[in-house]
Amino acid sequence: MTQSPKVLPDPQTPAIKKLAHRQQSAGWFKRLGPGLVTGAADDDPSGIATYSQIGAQFGYGLAWTLPYSFPLMAVIQEISARIGSVTGRGLAQNLRHHYSRPLLYAIVTLLLVANVINLGADLGAMGAALALMMGGPVLVYAIAFGVLCIILEVFISYRKYAALLKWTTLCLFAYVGVVFTVHLSWSEAVRGTLIPVFVFDREHAMALVAVLGTTISPYLFFWQAGQEVEEQHRRHVKPLCVTPRHAGRELARIRFDTYVGMGFSNLVALFIVFATAASLHVAGVTTIETSAQAAEALRPLAGEFAFALFSLGIIGTGLLAVPVLAGSAAYAVSELFDWTEGLDRQWKEAKAFYGVIAAATLGGAVLNFTSLDPMKALYWSAVVNGVLAAPLMAVMMIMGKNEDLMGRFTLSRPMYLMGWLATFVMAGASLVFGWLFLID
Repeated sequence: MTQSPKVLPDPQTPAIKKLAHRQQSAGWFKRLGPGLVTGAADDDPSGIATYSQIGAQFGYGLAWTLPYSFPLMAVIQEISARIGSVTGRGLAQNLRHHYSRPLLYAIVTLLLVANVINLGADLGAMGAALALMMGGPVLVYAIAFGVLCIILEVFISYRKYAALLKWTTLCLFAYVGVVFTVHLSWSEAVRGTLIPVFVFDREHAMALVAVLGTTISPYLFFWQAGQEVEEQHRRHVKPLCVTPRHAGRELARIRFDTYVGMGFSNLVALFIVFATAASLHVAGVTTIETSAQAAEALRPLAGEFAFALFSLGIIGTGLLAVPVLAGSAAYAVSELFDWTEGLDRQWKEAKAFYGVIAAATLGGAVLNFTSLDPMKALYWSAVVNGVLAAPLMAVMMIMGKNEDLMGRFTLSRPMYLMGWLATFVMAGASLVFGWLFLID
């Protein structure tokens, strides 16, 4: 008996087109990972306070600093990711194998100090934001958030945890929503974003340094390099120096992931500047010390909904940034002492690694119980990051051109030049910061 030919679905039908579109969209999202999480973590509660202060103090006048800093931020993050992916090692481990130990000890020590201070500021801001919304003790909330982050980072499998961090980035859309609850002058906002205007005085110089110090942070370098190594372990693939045939696709993924992540980060930061410029600056509120204070100031000016969105954003970004800060410290310290490391490990396999995560997080939380002023703490954290960033970036540039380290995957000339430009800009910002500090 002759069977009738099987009729295949028409690929042009609306149902098939819709399914193909969904699969393509899912594929795009799957390509995002370490770069997206790293970029989103850059908009932590401390960063939110910085962007809020810039919007409150200068209105739209310094909005241009964010798009103009984007290529510098993106290229240095791509370089850190490439180093991790090509070598199969994190930054500190590469330093230990190829460069002097005193340099490595200095870098890891400064990173640990800056991260613990940042952790304290972020946990304090999260506690304050929840207290504003619900009432209750700020310090208890700060400790509770710290413990929650430790539990999630230690006891959830890497695959689930990476996915959780990835989806947590959606909380940043809260700041996009805030913009549409205030009366925004789009013409002024666009002009302030595209046309650089700079006044050569102490206030503007300090704000410029603050933006660069917030967007280009050493802990992000260690985290993204470490996460690229984690991704190789998760997918059971070898470093690119061992399997060069996969390099084209993998390096393209890293670039896409990094540029989307850093672009998303800077776009959200821009919306925070817009929101505070349109509300706080217009109302004459020009001094913001913490992200929670920015949320509280928004309440009478932009309404309860804007206040709630801003506060929820602080908590959400904190839940994203705290693990990144603690995790980057754990990667660096573990690589320094050659301990077993990795979020893909069970806690019994990497007790020292997870111990650093717990100690750094709780150490930051405990800072909120001291008499240390949170703004002074962030100020000193910025000093430490400023001292560390430019030398570390210079070392990364040397790594990127080291054929013994990178093999055939040394940095291209455009990336090399752009990376050094970012390094010199960061070095200049650090010098300006030091000069302002001395004359203050």
